[in-house]
Amino acid sequence: MAVMSIAEALRQAIREEMQRDETVFCLGQDVDIPGGMGGAFTVTKGLGAEFGYERVLNTPISEIMMAGVSVGAAIAGMRPICDLQYGDFLFCMMDQLVNQAAKMCYMSGGTVKVPMVMRAPCGATTRGAQHAQSLESYFVHVPGLKVICPSNAYDAKGLMKTAIRDDNPVIVFEHKLLYGSSRKEAGALNPVGEVPEEDYTIPFGKAAIRREGKDVTIVANLLMVYRALEAAQILEKEGVSVEVIDARTLLPFDYDTVLESVSKTGKLCIVHEDTYTGGWGAQVGSYIAENAIYLLDAPIKRVATYDTPIPFSPPLEKFVIPSTDRIVEAVRELARM
Repeated sequence: MAVMSIAEALRQAIREEMQRDETVFCLGQDVDIPGGMGGAFTVTKGLGAEFGYERVLNTPISEIMMAGVSVGAAIAGMRPICDLQYGDFLFCMMDQLVNQAAKMCYMSGGTVKVPMVMRAPCGATTRGAQHAQSLESYFVHVPGLKVICPSNAYDAKGLMKTAIRDDNPVIVFEHKLLYGSSRKEAGALNPVGEVPEEDYTIPFGKAAIRREGKDVTIVANLLMVYRALEAAQILEKEGVSVEVIDARTLLPFDYDTVLESVSKTGKLCIVHEDTYTGGWGAQVGSYIAENAIYLLDAPIKRVATYDTPIPFSPPLEKFVIPSTDRIVEAVRELARM
């Protein structure tokens, strides 16, 4: 076992897969230039020197081109890992991702596969409305894509390996405040953890229970997992026992684990940095209401980013993003019902 940050665990997963399979390669803006950071958040640092710059391609600032290269290379039999500097730039790639990558296998009757990984840093870090969004809900809406969101180093390595080996396009959302890299962000956490040095994978569609409880279930992802755990500690002192589920993968989603938890607690709170309207939590809430309404003792609560562009002002950004206090208050209301 080795102690790693999420950035280090992602790098190790990519390195091992590049060693294992010659069709795996990386591309992106400044993914590994001499003296550079190794992408925006250090994940690919050193891979160019190790594997050569024919397998670690530094691209121009053209996301539409990066997506086109990724889709074309994947169809041709390669396994590209594309690095976006900010997940917001996924909007520049929408036609390639949604109309091409997601649909080629279906449209070809399974004869064409698109095994590509798109890495997308997400989350608000005082960089304003165009560099701070959590875009998960745009892509969980698209059949043919897979969407994952590792919140710790162990999951980062295992889920990334699964993504690289998958024959379908996978979008990996990585929260900028969780990397634990040498690029420091205000308010960043450093969730280092033990990571096996040997090969392992984590299957998609299987959530993880981070804390067991009996009164209220919280389902969260990425940074919000940590705020939910902090809220659970506060509520424990008030006699409220909270179960915290880390979704880990949003498409496919592990509804069974949520149903099992709700059957025990009778109360559900969904927390995400995505917006309230149309966020991925709306889908989860709808599913639980349709399939387990009689397990619930109270209405489903959602704690989400307010429906506004992310402000540049740090105090305003802090206000619109779900806080530990907002989660605590939502769970208190559920516990009183």
